[in-house]
Amino acid sequence: MQGTSLTVFAWRNLWRNRRRTLLTLASISFGVFLAVLMTGITDRHYSDMIDLAAKVGSGHVTIQHPEYLDTPTMSRSVNGMEALAATAAANPQVVTSAPRILGPAMIATANDSFGGMLIAIDPEHESADTLSILDAVEGGEMFTSADDKGIILGAKLADNLGAQIGDRVVYTLTDRGGEMTSGVARLRARVATGSPSIDGSLSMLAIGALREALGYGPDEATQLAIFIDDQRRSGEVARGLRSQLPEGATALAWHELQRELSAFIAMDTGGATFMQVVLAILISAGIFNTLFVSVMERLREFGILLAIGFSPSRLFRLVILESFWLGVAGLVMSVAVTAGPYLYLVTNGLDTSGLLGGEMDIAGVGMPTHLKVGLFPASALLIATAAMAATLLAGLYPAWRAGRVEPVESIRMV
Repeated sequence: MQGTSLTVFAWRNLWRNRRRTLLTLASISFGVFLAVLMTGITDRHYSDMIDLAAKVGSGHVTIQHPEYLDTPTMSRSVNGMEALAATAAANPQVVTSAPRILGPAMIATANDSFGGMLIAIDPEHESADTLSILDAVEGGEMFTSADDKGIILGAKLADNLGAQIGDRVVYTLTDRGGEMTSGVARLRARVATGSPSIDGSLSMLAIGALREALGYGPDEATQLAIFIDDQRRSGEVARGLRSQLPEGATALAWHELQRELSAFIAMDTGGATFMQVVLAILISAGIFNTLFVSVMERLREFGILLAIGFSPSRLFRLVILESFWLGVAGLVMSVAVTAGPYLYLVTNGLDTSGLLGGEMDIAGVGMPTHLKVGLFPASALLIATAAMAATLLAGLYPAWRAGRVEPVESIRMV
């Protein structure tokens, strides 16, 4: 029997017990369906979360002083922001960049004072695509230039200070020489992101005004926030930039800066992967049972085939081909079963704010409450490959058992 005929023979054998085959295909489809949804939710949810962390924090990749991560003081600044931005822009993965000054500060009004995080930005280089909190500005207006003398506070911080739009706000921080310095600004607007940690501690200034207070040069800042088109390439972009940077500057990926968030994502995705492996083992056991029972039912038939000239290796290939067809049919059915729910969750998603009890944040980053899926192509290929591999592996022992049949003994079986 030629290879093509053996393939057709295996396909026909698969449907000799239609009910059993359909039940096995249903289990494969259900497993792939769960794997696609679980992986799609993980891919989309954490990709969105990382992008949001980049827009709330310091970008997907950050250029800063090598010692700033350990000692985030204003003395750990970097000069030549325009040249560094040009270096970053030469990388095809980079979409845009923005210079910023970040550091701890004391914010005070006539009523009270609180500590918080101060961030100075250049409004010409910033938008909601680089700093998502700009979408949350309320009750006022954004800075008009890099030298604007206003200040923007988190809504909760403003309430705690009893500050209204137009009120005087004093900010105090340590300058590049380690001396305390203060500045006065008028409250221009409030920011209400829904994240308690951000709304309760954030203060924003125009970068030119803070440079003047700190004694910085016109092209000096503590960070250059870099944004790329695919957060999965953050490490690759950071490594590429490090070799091009001058002394006194380094490039770090988001997971090197936001280690708490990175650890949470790694732990959660690790748990999801473990559950998928358990699911794959259970499904493989079902496939193995189907193929093994099928082989045991046909021992007499295999004995006859051996008696008329079939070789044990050809019987082995026959059962493996049955496993192959089972995997292919299972994937086709999986696509049919999964397509509808997947497309719905891609476009509409599910509102989980009720389950989460409102807004939640991890390491200062808000968790998306509208759950959508988005499967990366590499993840889809991995799921399909794993499903086929599990099906073929489940057929190895039944195939070996078929090739070990003794013709004389099996033909005598009733």
